[in-house]
Amino acid sequence: MTTDSSSTSRAPAAGISTFKGKERALRADRLGTGGLLLSVLAATAPLMVVAGVMPTTFAVMGIVGQPLLFVVLGAVLILFSVGYAEMSRHVHNAGAFYAYISRGLGGTAGAGAALVALVAYNSLQVGIYGIFGFEVSGLFATYADLEVAWWIPALVAALAVGVLGLLKIDVNAKVLGVLLVIEVLLVVVFDIAAVADPGTEGLSLHAFNPDTLTGAGVGTALCFCIAAFLGFEQAPVYAEETSRPHVLVPRVMFLAVAGVAVFFALSSWALTVATGPAAIVPTSQEQSAGLLFFLTEDRLGSTFTDVLHVLFVTGMFAAMLSFHNVVARYAFAMGREGLLPAAFGRTSGASGAPGTGSLLQTGIAVVLVLAFALTDDKPAGDPTAPVLHLFTWGGNIGALGVIVLMAIASLSVVVFFVRRGAAGAQAWRLGTSAAAGIALVIIAGYTVKDFDVLVGAGPDSALRWVLPGVIGLALVVGLVQGAVLRARAPETHARIGLGNEAFQLEKEAERTP
Repeated sequence: MTTDSSSTSRAPAAGISTFKGKERALRADRLGTGGLLLSVLAATAPLMVVAGVMPTTFAVMGIVGQPLLFVVLGAVLILFSVGYAEMSRHVHNAGAFYAYISRGLGGTAGAGAALVALVAYNSLQVGIYGIFGFEVSGLFATYADLEVAWWIPALVAALAVGVLGLLKIDVNAKVLGVLLVIEVLLVVVFDIAAVADPGTEGLSLHAFNPDTLTGAGVGTALCFCIAAFLGFEQAPVYAEETSRPHVLVPRVMFLAVAGVAVFFALSSWALTVATGPAAIVPTSQEQSAGLLFFLTEDRLGSTFTDVLHVLFVTGMFAAMLSFHNVVARYAFAMGREGLLPAAFGRTSGASGAPGTGSLLQTGIAVVLVLAFALTDDKPAGDPTAPVLHLFTWGGNIGALGVIVLMAIASLSVVVFFVRRGAAGAQAWRLGTSAAAGIALVIIAGYTVKDFDVLVGAGPDSALRWVLPGVIGLALVVGLVQGAVLRARAPETHARIGLGNEAFQLEKEAERTP
């Protein structure tokens, strides 16, 4: 990925057509530390991870040391966050990843990153509709003896998320906060119950033994586990909607990474304690995504387990809303900077929400859900059913995209501060960014290499290359768009990554005699 000199420009080039009016800026002072933290953490969907990702990782990869993996990944992402957080003090833009990459590696690289981000977060958001519809359909069958096609609750949820996405972000934060807190409390109750009533091996710490991380499955297990962290990196997306972005964004990122690492490490350890480390893999293979509910039924009773099933669904809804908000803000930033039609770069009404971006995301979700529904001619429980493909394909395409963005952003942080002549003052931060970038490239490599395992396809299946190729294609198309803009519309290219700053700088220039 090449760099260009426009990345160091702090003011818009002569002739730039910038943004006039409040509708070109997101409303400030909407979110404090609590609201921002809840909006970010909701995307991690803690109950979905504990009930879905963890049993799958134990079962498919046979790695007992999953709790230690969360600690290792937490350390890598803390290293990443050091430089990423420092960058957030200098760049306040709803474009987040692509804005940071633009300021370090140039507008062309930023255009590539923008399209990758749009595809990745849409994939993550839409993918959850598959498992959401599947689970809600199961709840109707279990508790109401009613057969409901999975795509019906999925479409209802898409419309509900779309409506919420048009409201004020602080309203969204309250909805996300309530759902998140309840989820976390229920998982904590299970963790305590598992520790109080351990399996036959007692309170064993064997899952934290480095010897458990041997074998060919470790790399792929890293791919499974890093997806559980996705969401912490979204804090800069909301920077324009906070009162003190230079303080709140770094604070929330570190709190999110540390909190997620500790929470998931302890919760996955609690699973090994409940079954016994020696039994966690075979029990996960037997129970699959029902592992958590199987264990709570035994320790906490059927009523608690029923509530857990319902909260499993509401937690997914919270994650969908969180990712929806991120996609809408990326579309807003891209519209404001000429990477999407100008209509996407305006906010709507009294809510100050990026309405057109929100409608775009809702439209994409509805179209893809309908597309998978129309090809669904198999029972929902069939592992080859399109409803489950929607979840596994979307989730893993999105996770790969975010990992790639984090790796490129790590390089961008280094280049940004070197170009500013701050390499000496920021030396330790640049070191952490470089180390994190190398680790993320390795994880991305494992993700592509083992994509067939991640999506449950055979080693000879074309999907192992076609699906990760979606991210590669998005990157190439974005780079081409950036190169074309640089050649044909240099004034538009020059403002990529500047966001509302271009408008502010122009106003200052107009006031200067």
